[in-house]
Amino acid sequence: MSRTTTILRKYSILIHRWMGVAFCVLFAVWFVSGIVMMYWYYPEVTAAGRLARSAPLDASRINVSPEEAYGRLELTGSPSRVRINLLDGRPVYRFHYGADQFVAYADDGEPFTEIPAGMALRIASAWTGQPSSAAKFRGAMTEEDQWTVNQSFRPLRPLLKYSWPNGEEAYVSQVTGEVVQHTTRGSRMGAYFGAIPHWLYFTPLRKERELWGQVVIWSSGIGAIMTIFGIVVGIWLYSPSRKRYRFPDGASSIPYAGQKRWHTMLGLIFGLFAFTWTLSGMLSMSPFAWLGGRAVPDLAAALRGAEWQPGPFSAEHPRDALAKVASQLRVKELELAFFAGEPVYLATEAPQRSRIVPLGGTPQEDLDPGRVREVLAMAAQPHLLAEARVVRQYESYYIDRDHGLPLPVLFARLDDPENSMYYVDLRTGRIAQSYGAGGRWNRWLYHGLHSMDLPWLYRHRPAWDIVVLTLMLGGTAICITAVVIGWRRLRRKLAMRAARAMYSSASSGPKELSSMPLGTER
Repeated sequence: MSRTTTILRKYSILIHRWMGVAFCVLFAVWFVSGIVMMYWYYPEVTAAGRLARSAPLDASRINVSPEEAYGRLELTGSPSRVRINLLDGRPVYRFHYGADQFVAYADDGEPFTEIPAGMALRIASAWTGQPSSAAKFRGAMTEEDQWTVNQSFRPLRPLLKYSWPNGEEAYVSQVTGEVVQHTTRGSRMGAYFGAIPHWLYFTPLRKERELWGQVVIWSSGIGAIMTIFGIVVGIWLYSPSRKRYRFPDGASSIPYAGQKRWHTMLGLIFGLFAFTWTLSGMLSMSPFAWLGGRAVPDLAAALRGAEWQPGPFSAEHPRDALAKVASQLRVKELELAFFAGEPVYLATEAPQRSRIVPLGGTPQEDLDPGRVREVLAMAAQPHLLAEARVVRQYESYYIDRDHGLPLPVLFARLDDPENSMYYVDLRTGRIAQSYGAGGRWNRWLYHGLHSMDLPWLYRHRPAWDIVVLTLMLGGTAICITAVVIGWRRLRRKLAMRAARAMYSSASSGPKELSSMPLGTER
């Protein structure tokens, strides 16, 4: 072996060793919490959960037109979304401007300004199904806590927090009157052992968004480098052809015994997966611009075809639209939208139970795929549609094991330089997912590697569980052996340092005594 190779190997071992001492505990936490996250998610309120807990709209109580509600709120500009649902049993219009919401009652047109405490308690109690008499008010939360640390909660504050003896907690926004977070004792416990340590979601750190992002990127990036050094060193030291390393109990292909031997063996088997999981974890934070997710041409505006205005909806009152679908759905939310420049109502009972109600037209379950294709083709010019087809089952670039992504969708691919891909929800006319060239890389490098979201495997359980659990347990074993090795090395180093300090202190005594004149006392 050349001198250069010997030096490279020596320093590779040193780098991996001390990076391991620094990061072994964090890696162990990541692997163990990753196993927990296979079965317990971070608690959140989803659109599907909100619909499931909502009562149906009563068309007879919607007396105010969209134009009247818009005027009573003295709004200007085009909202990004407008919907009608219930607030404490009364129908309301909700005008969304990005993250901000403006609410007016649909029965009398009065603006909703601030939620009374009694109403908030009723809303929280109805959501949890627990008696309001058993609830405890925990205060108006103006700052982040562990369950509302995400920045999306900021425009919804103050949040009125209520808890019940069974461990349920509900947060009601004073701005919108909706339950925006709900946790149970079990969901919090799962998050404490899963998502919170895995995402480094500790409140003081997470509320500083930029700092948190940098901590995750740098810790996972350095960890990926550490695993690469470990793999290289393991391959370098391994001697598969002949057992050249001699130990009292026999020859070995690995130059270590005890925990180091186990660590090397496990690293050779599972080290590559530890590297891909760490690297893909870093990619979840989108550290590289070239891995941007969305397609380049923004066709969402073209699918709408017009900026939202209340005037066109005067042609058909919301209660008349509800009457058209009364025999088909128990509508819980009515959205006022545009498709290809035409106003439509989107009546929804559940995520997969909805109807499109064109003004003056017949309700339909889905948009005409041919019409959607025409709109996309016009908007994509000068590029052409290279491919367009209806997708009724999840596929490699459009998959959701929890069935949160809508079906059916129209898949469209352009012949632009990015080879842009779109999945358009045929129930709403909105883009459900899109990819540019970087987005497709990110789909495999992040989702594919981090969640083992691979063709066939991801959709078939328990095959996915068996594969992922095996790999995760292997990674956990690597980390446990690393913690043991790291602790022993640190303990030895500290003991040596203490011994040197003691020796130095002891050896300095005689020197001082010998320098004193004879007969002198200390």
